[in-house]
Parts: sequence; structure tokens; C-alpha cells
Amino acid sequence: MAEPIVIWGAGAIGGTIGAYLARAGHDVTFVDVVPEHVAAIEAGKLTIEGPIDSFTTGGKAATPDRVTGKHKLIILAVKAHHTEAATRALAPYLADDGAVVSCQNGLNELVIAEIVGRERTIGSFVNFGADYQEPGRILYGVRGAVVVGELDGATTPRITALHRQLRVFEPDAVLSDNVFGYLWGKAAYGAILKTSALTNDSIADFIADPARKALILAFVREILSVAAAEKARPLGFDGFDPLPFLGDDMAAIDATIARMVTYNRGSAKTHSGIWRDLAVRKRQTDVAAQLAPVRAAAKRHGVQTPLADTLVELIAGIEQGTLPQSGALADRLAAVIRR
Repeated sequence: MAEPIVIWGAGAIGGTIGAYLARAGHDVTFVDVVPEHVAAIEAGKLTIEGPIDSFTTGGKAATPDRVTGKHKLIILAVKAHHTEAATRALAPYLADDGAVVSCQNGLNELVIAEIVGRERTIGSFVNFGADYQEPGRILYGVRGAVVVGELDGATTPRITALHRQLRVFEPDAVLSDNVFGYLWGKAAYGAILKTSALTNDSIADFIADPARKALILAFVREILSVAAAEKARPLGFDGFDPLPFLGDDMAAIDATIARMVTYNRGSAKTHSGIWRDLAVRKRQTDVAAQLAPVRAAAKRHGVQTPLADTLVELIAGIEQGTLPQSGALADRLAAVIRR
């Protein structure tokens, strides 16, 4: 029998994965800080909608203060800047031989491992597109890569079992011995998504704009230089291939850019979650938190990250209401390249 799963953070990522598992009859408990969302799930009114699938399900659900028991498998799916607080909140409910799975954006495994221990941390990479719309409603806009792996690359019974469970959600889910390779690949690709959020362009339009090519190229290379210093082996996914960005073959770079445009044009999720936080939900993003481990690694190795540093400042300006989202902000970031 499959291991019961706790989804800690039942928004776009956690809510979508949990809904598929619950519909398939798996023992799922949803935990979320929004009482109305919890109530909808408990009432069997968790709706997944969009071009990929449309169904309504539900299950056991609770706010963090109502969680009880000890659990062997907890999928953490909160925004990166909530990782530390959420991990400390769930730690009392994690079994001694249990594990936390980071289904998030960023290198959050490093934060989780510091709190619950490396042996109780499982790596994961997700790139599917989903948006939390309102309590009980999640848009599933595009399928994307789902990867799990032990932090040391070992193939263990628990990682094999988890991989099998996640294939209920994504049949092409990957069990990898290099999960950090995917996470560093996403860090490079994610730099593009974060930069697009400075503007009101869709992800596809931003990537396709010839005026943004130099910025995209420089930012991806900046992140990959940190990955190289960390001796990571970045991997590609969903049209993005980091390898061409390490060289000067512009035809290969143009080809991967074209594939990224095609992938994002096929998504009902047109803008990044960061853009949505800024433009729609008017709340703090997790840009600084996602880039924090990258910038920390860069500092350790003496690698300069002017684009990442400036992006964090510009996003903070939008969050604080002192800068408007506009193409001019992307131009301002691009000016860093010419300094």
C-alpha cells in the first residue's frame, strides 16, 4: 500500500499534486493556512480546471494548528520565503524515519535539511504550470517536468515508492540521481521567468522578444557560472537546455530559445507566479528567497552576480510600490551588462 502523504501548502503546486493523488484513492491530508481553502477541500470542492484536466475532489484537510500525529511523508509546497517557517511548523509532525519532499521553486532542500536533517530531506523539481485562483479553485495550465531524487543520488526504497506515487500525477515523472542538476537548471531558467515579471509581457512574448535576447543570455550564463563553481551538472527540461548557453553556438542558443517559446505558448498559465504575486495578488514574492542560496554560493566562490543582485532590488521596488512593472525595468536590468 502506498505511504500516506501530507501536502503542506495546498496551493498551485501542492493542491494540484494532492488532487490527483486523492482522486486516485491515495491517503492524502492537505494542510494550508487559508481556512476557506481548507474548508473547500474538506467539503469535496477542490476543483482542478484548465486545458490539461477538469475535475473536483477533496479529502482530509487542516490548517497548521490542527495537524496531529506523526507522518512519514510530507510534501512541502509553499513559496520559497516561507520554507523555514513552514519546515519548523511541520517538524513536530514528521516521523523520526520520515522525510520532507521539497516540491517548490528554488534550492529549498538546503534550508529544509538544516532543520530536519539531510537524511530526512528528499529533493524534488517541478516545472508544471498552475495558478491558485481562489479557495477551492486551481488552474492547471500546462504539464511540465516532475523529478524526485535522494540528495546523495542513491536509489532507495522510499524514493522508488515516492516516484511511483508521483507518476499518478505525472506519468513521465523522473527518478534522478542528479536532482540538484535539475534544480540548478531551473535556477537558470527561472532567472528568465523572474526577469519577465519586471514587465507585463507574457513569458512567451518576453522570451521571443529579440530585444531581450542579450539579457536572457547574460543572466542564464551568470547563474550557470555559480553552478559551475558549485561543481553542479545542470540539466535541461521542457525545451530549456543549459548547455548551449555555456558556449558561443548562437544557432543552438536560438534553438533552445525557440523551444522555450513554443512550450510557454502552449500554456494556459501565460505569466509567472511571480508576476501574478506582483500584479494580481499585490504581495511579496519569493524572488529574493529563491536567489538567496545562489547568491550565497556565488559569494563563497568569489563569483560576481550583478544581474541577480539588481533583479532582487528591482523586484523589491515593485513590491514596495516605488517602481512600476514595465519594460523600462527590464531595460534597466539589461543596462547592468554594459557596465
